Amino acid sequence: MKADIIEQRIRKTIEWLREQVELSHTKGLVVGISGGIDSAVVGCLIQRAFPNNSLGVIIPIKSSPSDLEDARELVRTSSLKAIEIDLSQVRLDMLNRVEKEMGSLWKEEYRRISDANMRARLRMTCLYTVANNLGYLVVGTDNAAELYTGYFTKHGDGGVDILPLAHLTKEEVYEWAQYLQVPQSILDKAPSADLWEGQTDENEMGTTYACIDAHLRGESIPEKDLTVIEKLHRNSEHKRHTPLQPPKF
Repeated sequence: MKADIIEQRIRKTIEWLREQVELSHTKGLVVGISGGIDSAVVGCLIQRAFPNNSLGVIIPIKSSPSDLEDARELVRTSSLKAIEIDLSQVRLDMLNRVEKEMGSLWKEEYRRISDANMRARLRMTCLYTVANNLGYLVVGTDNAAELYTGYFTKHGDGGVDILPLAHLTKEEVYEWAQYLQVPQSILDKAPSADLWEGQTDENEMGTTYACIDAHLRGESIPEKDLTVIEKLHRNSEHKRHTPLQPPKF
């Protein structure tokens, strides 16, 4: 994509962010900074939209040292005001307490995924605590590929007020990141939710962002990838809606 088109779309997104704050009668924007590409782009956008009323929150919970350093580097290079709130002990206390109280009901084979989703929900709770205190909106980082496949935790990183990257493919996120001068270390690493050591988004999903992006553009992709993507989309439909309500009986 040409630089002038990227610049125009970024400018319009920044204007949209300002409009959302005005419409919601809030004072600014907060985002969780993970050390990944999506939160880096959002961090840059909210800083440009509200230089004095934007905040990044780095929330280490069993985070990899490299992601933590990338998050800090993004803050250093973007001029985004940020704070760091370590919830590692909170996560451990909650996980152990739940396991203890469930007793024989606890399924050890689901420990890893339960832990991973709980961490996302703890971060969400932390962000809303900060946002409530400051009168800010919580800004999400999910892009079009993640929204379509449901690659986010319901009421975790999916629990936000606004989603400025919702219409961007992963490829476009990288283009915006380059334009916004996101640190090279973030641009170079494989996308990962940092759920466990060695975890990457594409390995967990079973397909590539390139295939998802192509599918969203209406292009043909290998049948095996199409099957995976459509299954992910179908199984995550509930994540894209507000809680279901019965009809009035």
